[in-house]
Amino acid sequence: MDATSRKNLTLATMSIATFLAILDTTAVNLALHAIQHGLKVGVSTLQWVLDAYNLTYASFILTGGVFGDLFGRRRVFVLGISLFMLASLLCALAPNPAILIAGRALAGLGSALQLPGALAILAMTFEEGPARSKAIAIWGGFNGLAMGIGPTVGGFLVDQLGWRSIFYLALPIGLGILALAVAVPESSNPEGRKVDLPGQGLSVVALGLLAFACIEAPTVGWSSPLILGALVLSLGSLVAFILVERTKSEALLPLGYFHHRMFSTAVGIAALMTFGFYALLLVFPLYLQSVRGQSAVVAGLSLLPMSLTFFALSSLAGRPQQVLSPSGLVSAGMALMSAGLFTLSTVRADSSYAVIFLGLLGMGIGTALVFGPIMTVAVSSLPSARSGTSSGMVNVGRMVGATLGVAIPGSIFGGHVLRAGRSTASFLNGMHLALFVGAFAELSGAILALVFLAEEPGSTHLVRRLRNALGRT
Repeated sequence: MDATSRKNLTLATMSIATFLAILDTTAVNLALHAIQHGLKVGVSTLQWVLDAYNLTYASFILTGGVFGDLFGRRRVFVLGISLFMLASLLCALAPNPAILIAGRALAGLGSALQLPGALAILAMTFEEGPARSKAIAIWGGFNGLAMGIGPTVGGFLVDQLGWRSIFYLALPIGLGILALAVAVPESSNPEGRKVDLPGQGLSVVALGLLAFACIEAPTVGWSSPLILGALVLSLGSLVAFILVERTKSEALLPLGYFHHRMFSTAVGIAALMTFGFYALLLVFPLYLQSVRGQSAVVAGLSLLPMSLTFFALSSLAGRPQQVLSPSGLVSAGMALMSAGLFTLSTVRADSSYAVIFLGLLGMGIGTALVFGPIMTVAVSSLPSARSGTSSGMVNVGRMVGATLGVAIPGSIFGGHVLRAGRSTASFLNGMHLALFVGAFAELSGAILALVFLAEEPGSTHLVRRLRNALGRT
């Protein structure tokens, strides 16, 4: 096999692997209604179905990159795909909610092992310059493609073959990826790299207990010893994590990076972006199916204005940045996401689809405007030698936001339904509150982008005043 063919096969392998992970994530949201009725579970269990994946992905994505450097990126990538397939089989065969949630957690771990390695493998396979940029653009395009068709594919599978078919789909695709991975060159860079076990353990405990408290509080009560204890232990673990990471030369999360204003702002905005986005993914498919009575495939089609717009605009990545600054672009995108969520927070059982269309369109355009540029800002705000770690940390921010976006707005939604009864009115009121919280998060991100992503020489007088008012100089 010549060098060009090997490179093309490597690109195909990494792209299909990314496609599988994103397709699985987006399709599962259309299966929540069927899972709820099939396993006879409540909202908190549905939150765990989503957050078990988000939690392990967020917690282990940086360690996944370290494992690739230490033990070989192809080897760890293959391990990640294998775990993802095993997890998918476990989910497909799950006889009860506990096994399903365990399978989703294992799938998140598999993604955390394979996705960091995919980007590193591409960087090693294609020389720096136009060839690498084109390869990464194609790889990212598969991300957008999965986002675009995921809801429709998920809805079709749920309607025709049942919710378990979504997880069975991963098996043949995963086998194809493993067959292609034979052509992927092995690479590693163990020098100066080691696993931060204390940091890893504390991060899992801190984020996991916070998610547990938010998800379970509506059921057992915020004042219960279990929830209060979880919150105290989560806070204590976070403090211990910060203290440990400050003293380590090879920290899991290099806290010194957050001294850079542009980088720390980018990470925060990435978390706020996914916070609102995942709040929508949790409650809105349930609304379409439970309140409007749509089938899973029709609900997937109803979400197309958001997913297809995101895919279409993502394929034009870079062009809007020729017109707007990163500050203006990200701020506009977050503002559009906020407007979209606010619009969707007003829908009723008999609302015109035109209102839903406008809300989803705002979400799709806004997400596309933010997703690529916020990664660019984060990576470019630090020296190029740190680009791998900086992009990994932004992905951690995204997944922490996703975890909390399911946990906190989901807790508001589920708690309202539990208190007010399982009626359409209580469902709508809970959904409205959850989406309003998501809209507020996106609006906060828009303000942060406008104030803190603006370069000093181009900052307006208003921006400087806002920054000073928030304690920045």
